[in-house]
Amino acid sequence: MNRHSRILATLQSHFSPKLMELNDDSHKHHGHVGASPSGETHYSLLIEAEAFRGLPRVKAHQAIYELLKSEFETGLHALAITARAPQP
Repeated sequence: MNRHSRILATLQSHFSPKLMELNDDSHKHHGHVGASPSGETHYSLLIEAEAFRGLPRVKAHQAIYELLKSEFETGLHALAITARAPQP
């Protein structure tokens, strides 16, 4: 399973999001610090789940980072996050 699939599976199982989009933006960072020629280092995430209702943005981001700690330890360099609760 590649990093993209692992991230999606981890977030899906923990948050059961109504909406989730994960994009590998590694190609935009070619040659930058933390970038790898093979990709899978820079991602952007849009996630919409009830778990984020009432949470400050920092707390939502911290929860996601904690879940993905092993990915950061093994080559994930950057994750741009948009986390929100579903709109009524």
